[in-house]
Amino acid sequence: MHTCKVERGFNVRTDGAMSSSLVVCEVDESLKEKLRKFRFRKETSNAAILMKIDMKKQLVILEEEYDDISLDDLREELPERQPRFMVYSYKYVHDDGRVSYPLCFIFSSPIGCKPAQQMMYAGSKSQLVKEAELTKVFETRNAEELTEDWLKKQLGFFG
Repeated sequence: MHTCKVERGFNVRTDGAMSSSLVVCEVDESLKEKLRKFRFRKETSNAAILMKIDMKKQLVILEEEYDDISLDDLREELPERQPRFMVYSYKYVHDDGRVSYPLCFIFSSPIGCKPAQQMMYAGSKSQLVKEAELTKVFETRNAEELTEDWLKKQLGFFG
């Protein structure tokens, strides 16, 4: 007989096996291709890919793609009580005039999400980040904090 303990929100048996399965969703093949193209886009405006999980298929899919969108406008596109994944290409103008285009992965997981949905998104985040080959990974539980100032702070740009 194995006893269970809670570890980071998951039930883990004392022998190390998961007693409740953590679902890691696959990434849709067309979305993988879209993410590859997005990484190498030539446009210089802010842009985003908004992704969701198809709960029945247990698959991360494209919800919407946006060109020339501010973080404020993107925030307005997010559902109030459902998690979402975003890849955001941000035009950052440095104090010395240089311009860079950091590619940011943002996991929005608002308070009030259904626990099963929350677990599926949380379990799938690492796989999606790996598929998208991103290193700037941020998470928020409050969509209201998704502002340009918040993003600059996350990126370590203070100025």
